[in-house]
Amino acid sequence: MAWVTDAIKSSIGKKFLMACTGFLLCGFLVMHLLGNLLMYIGPDVYNNYAHTLHSQEMLIMVAEFGLLILFAIHIWLGFETNLENRESRKTRYAVKKSKIPDRKIPYFLSPENYMLFTGVIVFIFLLIHLGDFTFNITMPDKIEGREPYDKAIIIMRTPLSTISYIIGVLLLGWHLSHGVTSMFQTLGLKHPKYDPMIRAIGPAFAVIIAVGFASFPIYAWLIPYDPYSGPGVEEHQDKSHSQSHSDLIAPLCSLEKTTFEPRSGWVRSMNRV
Repeated sequence: MAWVTDAIKSSIGKKFLMACTGFLLCGFLVMHLLGNLLMYIGPDVYNNYAHTLHSQEMLIMVAEFGLLILFAIHIWLGFETNLENRESRKTRYAVKKSKIPDRKIPYFLSPENYMLFTGVIVFIFLLIHLGDFTFNITMPDKIEGREPYDKAIIIMRTPLSTISYIIGVLLLGWHLSHGVTSMFQTLGLKHPKYDPMIRAIGPAFAVIIAVGFASFPIYAWLIPYDPYSGPGVEEHQDKSHSQSHSDLIAPLCSLEKTTFEPRSGWVRSMNRV
């Protein structure tokens, strides 16, 4: 197994591992965005999705822990590769130019210059996001016992949460606009014939992810919905239990009625005789 550790310690190995962790994190972003888009369908659909998802407590714990590990490894490798790049250059460049051909924006605005910075900020945003939605740290008195849809609306209508959420996902998009393209190149999925398409995939994916997630706090502020008017989780469960009980009793009552009606008719015919 020495060759594995040697490969990981090498510059190419670190970049390859960083690309793999980035690929897995992109997969998580897609799945997370698709799930959150159910908010646009309505509270019932989103609540059912959230309850079904969180009913798998062990799976959720493993997924959240794995996500944190992936982020930590990805950022650590970013620090390592950034440090190695600096050490390989003993003197600073007199003039910096982008290595990406046909770059349309000024070099000082290019996302590749800020990958480490945006990565750290996005990781901090993830911790804040988990504190809001998973651990109920910021406003436990307001969201305790609320349905997932109501909880999301309450949190995203908080000005501080709105600002941090939008800034976080915009920086995430900026990070992805270069990271996805670089990931394809590191994983060996680069070919002169498909280079234009590969260079376009990164910015396109970044826009979809950033705009998709940024739309949720905006949606929360715009919709005429009172998150405090709906039932809490316990009330919702009691209501569901009562509904299930009613659904069970109704057929029995109908069966009883159907069973005794023919007997009553038989008795009346016997009386006539």
